[in-house]
Amino acid sequence: MTSLPGAGAFSSAGHGGNASTGVLLSHGFTGSPVSLAAWARHLSDQGYAVSLPLLPGHGTTWQELARTSWERWYGAYDAAYEQLQGRTDRVVVAGLSMGGTLALRLAAHRPVAGVAVVNPGLTIDDPRARHAGWLKYIMRSVPAIANSIKLEGQDEGAYARTPVGGVHQLLRLFRDTTTTLPLITAPVLVFRSTVDPVVPESSMEVLRRRLGNRLEVVALENSYHVATMDHDAPLVFDRTHQFIQRISAGAAA
Repeated sequence: MTSLPGAGAFSSAGHGGNASTGVLLSHGFTGSPVSLAAWARHLSDQGYAVSLPLLPGHGTTWQELARTSWERWYGAYDAAYEQLQGRTDRVVVAGLSMGGTLALRLAAHRPVAGVAVVNPGLTIDDPRARHAGWLKYIMRSVPAIANSIKLEGQDEGAYARTPVGGVHQLLRLFRDTTTTLPLITAPVLVFRSTVDPVVPESSMEVLRRRLGNRLEVVALENSYHVATMDHDAPLVFDRTHQFIQRISAGAAA
């Protein structure tokens, strides 16, 4: 099994006063840890224990992703949570796009300290997506949704094609996660690009309906979908650090 350059998982043990807090990150659908590498490094530099796994079906080929269920994506993320939770006092979950969906679902089932997500997905605008369950047998893949980045010269290391079978699994994950959102009790920080060609605004509408005043939204006015590699990345990194500091201070009080 081959791996894309730079697509491997990342982890750090943490150091100093922030080492008791873990941050679990997840990349998005068809993507890889490349898209979150700078975010992970920034949090690691602040002293947090950080885990950024490579999800099953990713970092290899789109054909493998087509054969991978959403339960395996979530299972890998949940297993990484177990490991991180075992060596820290509290865990904040975070993610980009579908990775944000996984973070939200895990927060509904696990006692996380907080949730920080960037352009999380819960809906798909393309009308073909609802038929992905049978379309996957006659249309194996469609053009990539990768590199929605305003800043020039960036490459998130995603697949060149999007498997329709994977889209079917993505929809199943979205539906399952939507039903569990009211179970979340931790504070939720959402970074939302004002222009996002990938995740529709209907995803945010679902979040607002289901989470209400537990939701804090930060607008990203100079980034597209992969904001963690875009102009607003420093804002995402700094505000995440501030968010975690507030959570940690509250836990210590």
